[in-house]
Amino acid sequence: MNPIRYARVLGGVAALLAGVTGCADTTACAGVGVVAQVGVFFAQEGYGDLAGASVRLCANGTCVEDRLRKESVSLVTLPLPDDIGPDLGTVRFRVTRRGSTEPLVDASARKKLDFQSDECGGGVYNGGLAFTKETGLTTEIPKSVSKARLQQIMDRATAAP
Repeated sequence: MNPIRYARVLGGVAALLAGVTGCADTTACAGVGVVAQVGVFFAQEGYGDLAGASVRLCANGTCVEDRLRKESVSLVTLPLPDDIGPDLGTVRFRVTRRGSTEPLVDASARKKLDFQSDECGGGVYNGGLAFTKETGLTTEIPKSVSKARLQQIMDRATAAP
C-alpha cells in the first residue's frame, strides 16, 4: 500500500475509534492502548545460553509459558482481566533449561499494580518486575535493565535484513 494511502487509512481508523468510544479527540480512548497485564524483564547475564529454556510466569491464578530466545533481556507478559484492581498478590517466575526438569530460577514477589489511564475516564491496572542474577525478582525495574532492553529493541530495528 502506498504510504499516503496507508496514513489516510490509519487516520480514518483513529477517527472511527474516537467516534465509537465517545471521545472528541484522537487520543487513545476507552481502553484503546492500555492493557491489563504483569510482566517480568529477565536479564539473562550470568546464566550462559538459555535459548529454548522454558519460562513460566504466574499470578492471579493464571500462568503463561513460553521459550526464551537468545537475547540479553527477555520480557515475559501475563494478560490480566480488565477489572483487576491494584492488589495482584504474589507473582511467581520460573526458568528451566531446555532438557532439564529442575528450575534454574524459581522466585516469587508480591506486586501492587499501577493504574494506567486511557485518558478518557477509564483505564486498567498493570505492572512490571525484573529478575537479575544479582538481585533476584524485584518489584522495581532497574534503569540498567530497561536501558539494556531498549537498546536490544533498537538494535533489532536497525539490523540489516
